Amino acid sequence: MGIIKKTVHFSTVQVLLPRRMTSMTETWLCLRSEELDIRPKVSSLLSRLVSYTNITQGAKEHEEEESAASPNMGTLMGVYLPCLQNIFGVILFLRLTWIVGMAGIMQSLLIVLMCCSCTMLTAISMSAIATNGVVPAGGAYFMISRSLGPEFGGAVGLCFYLGTTFASAMYILGAIEIFLKYLVPQAAIFHATDTLGSDSAMLNNMRVYGSICLSLMAVVVFVGVKYVNKLASLFLALNTCLKGKDRELSSVFCFVGNTTVPSQLWEMFCLPGNMSSPQCDDYFIQNNVTEIQGIPGLGSGIIRENMWSDYQQKGEISEKAGLQSVDARGATENFGMYVSADIATSFTLLVGIFFPSATGIMAGSNRSGDLRDAQKSIPVGTILAITTTSFVYFSSVVLFGSCIEGVVLRDKFGDAVQKNLVVGTLSWPSPWVIVIGSFFSTVGAGLQSLTGAPRLLQAIAKDNIIPFLRVFGHGKNNGEPTWALLLTGLIAELGILIASLDMVAPILSMFFLMCYLFVNLACAVQTLLRTPSWRPRFKYYHWALSFLGMSMCLALMFISSWYYAIVAMVIAGMIYKYIEYQGAEKEWGDGIRGLSLSAARYALLRLEVGPPHTKNWRPQLLVLLKLDEDLHVKYPRLLTFASQLKAGKGLTIVGSVVRGNFLDSYGEMQAAEQAIKNMMEIERVKGFCQIVVASKVREGIVHLIQSCGLGGMKHNTVMMGWPYGWRQSEDPRAWKTFINTVRCTTAAHLALMVPKNVSFYPSNHERFTDGNIDVWWIVHDGGMLMLLPFLLKLHKVWRKCKMRIFTVAQMDDNSIQMKKDLAMFLYQLRIEAEVEVVEMHDSDISAYTYERTLMMEQRSQMLRQMRLSSAEREREAQLVKDRHSLVRMGSLYSDEEEEVVEAPPEKVHMTWTREKCEAEKRNRSNAPENFRELMSLKPDQSNVRRMHTAVKLNEVIVNRSHDARLVLLNMPGPPRDTDGDENYMEFLEVLTEGLERVLLVRGGGREVITIYS
Repeated sequence: MGIIKKTVHFSTVQVLLPRRMTSMTETWLCLRSEELDIRPKVSSLLSRLVSYTNITQGAKEHEEEESAASPNMGTLMGVYLPCLQNIFGVILFLRLTWIVGMAGIMQSLLIVLMCCSCTMLTAISMSAIATNGVVPAGGAYFMISRSLGPEFGGAVGLCFYLGTTFASAMYILGAIEIFLKYLVPQAAIFHATDTLGSDSAMLNNMRVYGSICLSLMAVVVFVGVKYVNKLASLFLALNTCLKGKDRELSSVFCFVGNTTVPSQLWEMFCLPGNMSSPQCDDYFIQNNVTEIQGIPGLGSGIIRENMWSDYQQKGEISEKAGLQSVDARGATENFGMYVSADIATSFTLLVGIFFPSATGIMAGSNRSGDLRDAQKSIPVGTILAITTTSFVYFSSVVLFGSCIEGVVLRDKFGDAVQKNLVVGTLSWPSPWVIVIGSFFSTVGAGLQSLTGAPRLLQAIAKDNIIPFLRVFGHGKNNGEPTWALLLTGLIAELGILIASLDMVAPILSMFFLMCYLFVNLACAVQTLLRTPSWRPRFKYYHWALSFLGMSMCLALMFISSWYYAIVAMVIAGMIYKYIEYQGAEKEWGDGIRGLSLSAARYALLRLEVGPPHTKNWRPQLLVLLKLDEDLHVKYPRLLTFASQLKAGKGLTIVGSVVRGNFLDSYGEMQAAEQAIKNMMEIERVKGFCQIVVASKVREGIVHLIQSCGLGGMKHNTVMMGWPYGWRQSEDPRAWKTFINTVRCTTAAHLALMVPKNVSFYPSNHERFTDGNIDVWWIVHDGGMLMLLPFLLKLHKVWRKCKMRIFTVAQMDDNSIQMKKDLAMFLYQLRIEAEVEVVEMHDSDISAYTYERTLMMEQRSQMLRQMRLSSAEREREAQLVKDRHSLVRMGSLYSDEEEEVVEAPPEKVHMTWTREKCEAEKRNRSNAPENFRELMSLKPDQSNVRRMHTAVKLNEVIVNRSHDARLVLLNMPGPPRDTDGDENYMEFLEVLTEGLERVLLVRGGGREVITIYS
């Protein structure tokens, strides 16, 4: 029993221990229990990070166990060998000896140094980017797009895709050239009828066999990527085994015969017959044609002859340097016996042809999803691969120039060495070793390129930054990019149809160089911006190295082929602008955004130095919008007019006020902001949105006027709508908010624009083919009235309208001289407009004016007398509150509450006393007397004069501008005494009565237009 007790006791302790731990954990987190849904525990976060795997953006494997396997490739198999396979390519076997023969050892070393230095600097930048976080399989596209943004990423990603696609075409052409020139020359379908037609026949054979080879490779890639990887590994191993070891050869390919016996050269250049009167080729007779040792070896001193360049023109016969010769060609049928240049060569051409042999450094980063430790393997493997290949290229240039005769080096296709591959003559035990090895190497590299390009295109399509590529993001059920493979095959077929290795190589050089350029740019930008997320594990980088690599890439582009460079840049620029125009809605925290923030900060600090000069002044708008109860913009034509006035230039801030408490109305604020942003996008307004939550709309507008903008980038003009229906409304808050805004803009020295009848303003889709924009220049307030029509006419809606300027002359003014001065002023302002001076004569005040003034004052007096009792006001406020308790959004002009109104009590208790009853009776008995006093009211003479001015000016404006497309008018300021606010609104109504579209303009107190340049 004792043993049983111990066991039970032990098990009890083990069961209770986790519960106790749990309760303690809950106790420690009880302070944050309400935030655990948005701020998870650290243990939960770490568990998710540990279980994270960077899934590759490639195809799924057919076998489930392979797809479920974790990444386990190391530096050697995952980065070093793939980079070697991609760097060692067709150029090394087919063109390096020819490049050494044409450029000489010194210039060849310079070419290799330039290309390898460019790739090494790019590898350093790429290592820094690749070790700055997890890089999924996407290679250069992923690194550039996440570092420089979707626009640059899409443009460079497509360029990299085109480069990889053309690389597959180049490898296929190289394999077919080896096949038809050295392996099976009898397989040629087209044969030349004469010696000069051999080139065209060879090109046709390349096109036919290249298309067949491309189709077979596409089928292999379509079957599955795992077979490509197995074949590529097999080809690399076979190529490594077949290369063997280079050795010094001192072989003689030709034998000198006895002078009395026809030699082999005699039989080649002379017709058989009598040797005393031979019929030989002219070049053979006039020159000393001898047989020389093709590979004299290191000890022969041939390096001195091959040290310098010997560029040739097309058709020029290859001759030994230093020997004089007579340029005398014989019959056309004997031309095939000479080794001549098939293309004109130069240093820049050879740079473009050689550079593809230095590419392939992205092979490791493309496999980052399969690496055990990508942040360690990518830098080490890539830099080691470039170091190895650079050493091989440098040593090959020196050995080729030291061992092989210059004439043989310049023989591109090995015609002088029994039609063998020139580099194959150095192999042991037979030239077939190099020929077969290079054939398998180029086929493997072509398969790798044809496999990687569709997956790169699929990654770009899945990011959905280029809409028309969306279809290429789909594939088979196992993830194979079928449609992308089809497009890749079609583009590669274009390279096959070119059928010339020397013409395809510069094309893909451009695309790869552009990709490397932006890799260096991405590293440099991230380093200089010092963004907090830039923490690469690879420490051996510097922004100066990245800029040097970027400069070398740009220089190599124009050195190789300036016209190809321009075409590549135009293609990338078009893709960039297309993505920008479509509006790539991607936020990847790219460096360009950080660069924009740094540039904006620098510009804002510069703007803070002082106010802008008059020449640089343009209306920076703050547009005050009114929203309805459903948070919809009530007058969207305000935004339309703002877009027409700004035409995408300068600053535009669209603001509105949400009534309420910020803590309770935050959701409504976000909904209002989104509604305004949607309307801004519809009306093509490029600007910012600012929403303010305030208890009073009047206070919210004041906050917007004070706080909108940043530093020197602030608004200088306010645009707001007219308070329609203010006469019919018994609530004076409609026009009080409007007048308060006018006073605030005046106090802040801001210009003001009030479009009246804005619903009749044209949309962005309308076009005025004729008509006038009339400016009524009553007083000078800085030149706003002159500048606004000029800016409007820049927009397509108002472009064909003519501008007319009217000014008013009094009795003591010289109207003729005023017209001349105004015309000269407009001429100096470089503004084309018709000028008219309207003479306003003093006249008696009409009965209509007197009646309008009387009606205005009677209405004001009536509203002042219509006062509710305290209890009635409280009951009315309670009813209004109950009716609108669900409406949170306030109008800019009509929903303002009086400042004296307090929250009413739930019940109103009224106590009547004798004094109150007598006062109530007296008020009721005085009502008829008040009415009689109202009817006998006489208008104030100052109001009569103001009304007279408004009526007379309105008559003149309507008479002259009744058919104008738009009328711009000086807006008079509000009175200093707030008791006349309602009369001010009536004056504005009378001034603009009978006009369809009116823009009331009030200057900000400074000159905005100048005659100086």
